Amino acid sequence: MPESRTPIRVGILGAAQIAPMALVAPARDNPDIEVVSIAARDISRAKAFADKHDIGHVHDSYEALIADPEVDAVYNPLPNGLHGRWTLAALDAGKHVLCEKPFAANAAEARHLAEAAAASDRVVMEAFHYRYHPLIRRAEEIIASGELGTLTHVDANFCFPLPRFSDIRYDHALAGGATMDAGCYAIHMVRTFGGSTPKVLAAQAKLRGPQVDRAMTATLRFAQGHSGRIRCSMWSTSLLRVSATVVGERATLRLTNPVLPHLFHRLSVRSAEGRRVERFSRRTSYAYQLDAFAAAVIHGEPVPTTAEDAVENMSVIDEIYTAAGLSPRQPS
Repeated sequence: MPESRTPIRVGILGAAQIAPMALVAPARDNPDIEVVSIAARDISRAKAFADKHDIGHVHDSYEALIADPEVDAVYNPLPNGLHGRWTLAALDAGKHVLCEKPFAANAAEARHLAEAAAASDRVVMEAFHYRYHPLIRRAEEIIASGELGTLTHVDANFCFPLPRFSDIRYDHALAGGATMDAGCYAIHMVRTFGGSTPKVLAAQAKLRGPQVDRAMTATLRFAQGHSGRIRCSMWSTSLLRVSATVVGERATLRLTNPVLPHLFHRLSVRSAEGRRVERFSRRTSYAYQLDAFAAAVIHGEPVPTTAEDAVENMSVIDEIYTAAGLSPRQPS
């Protein structure tokens, strides 16, 4: 008979809109994960969330959830400026952590968290779910195979419309801004496909308010010599643009919708010999991410979106803000 094991019991910090899609839904089909509790600042919201999603226990504070011995791991989808504080609290309580992106408010805070994670025996994983989809794995294989030749340029875009300017993603006090929200994906994609962490040459921001970027463009340079560029926005003339392009001396790889590939995606490679298109599973990237988190906790399997990787990503975010004449975000 197959070996049975107790699933990882996960508690959610906050009744965030992303939680049902990122955790609750994929957990229903994952025998290694059980969502057992939720906490929110407004307990009525937590109770409503728990009732809707059949979660057994409601805590009246984040502290209470983190202290609960019946919780093995914490999912942290709180506002950006609160990620660091509560990830560290969960680590201190001996919990594994799946933390939504961006991992922290800035690189210094991310580095502090990475040091704490390294000193523990817990899994701490940044929730760049796209990274776990077969579409991205295949793109990495193509680049590593040498099919494209020596890389010359890597480009990534994540632009979407968010005209509700009262949204917390525009709140500077909560470490908001387009580069933090959408840009962290574009930066991560450029780093993933470009093969290393680039230097920022220049950046231009479009502002919603003082220090709050609604759009950002940055030019980059990799140590190996190829160039890079990211574009991101929550409100700009580029209403919807989600793509990545990797240009080599022999061929060009293009990805359509690498962020949410289960909705629609395409991978194409064009060279002098012609063009081919590949497509992959419509299973959600969140489900693949949860598989990886469970495998890391149960079997010690490595993951690519580690706390150390998050430090690299946050460093580029800080550099972009500085190059654009803005201040890096601060913890709330």
